[in-house]
Amino acid sequence: MKDRPWEPWIRRAKSNLARAKQGRQSEDIMYEDLCFDAQQAAEKCLKGLLIYVGKNAPRTHSIGHLLNILRRGCKIAVPREINEAIILNEYAVTTRYPGDWEPVTAEEYEEAVRLADEVWRWVAGITGCA
Repeated sequence: MKDRPWEPWIRRAKSNLARAKQGRQSEDIMYEDLCFDAQQAAEKCLKGLLIYVGKNAPRTHSIGHLLNILRRGCKIAVPREINEAIILNEYAVTTRYPGDWEPVTAEEYEEAVRLADEVWRWVAGITGCA
């Protein structure tokens, strides 16, 4: 692992994605928590990709910030569908705790998982961590 320090990030991302994909197996599981796992999967993938290209992974939950670093600092062409994952930012903080926001719908959950899966596949394809 020391010669491939990005792999633990990708493995953790895959774990978050797997949990997100399990869905609401009971009424006690909230879409908000599943979407948080989807966001975490995308975030960890992007941090793993930064490490893969020789950069440090910043302490941030911002998918947009990570994508900007990849685009500007690493000159990586980020596909349009990967840029759409920026909407996952909402699940990193806003819906993570009780608050004044609308509950996450089944459709929003499905979109979050789809986007996280897109990010994971893109990063896994680049890094060879499938």
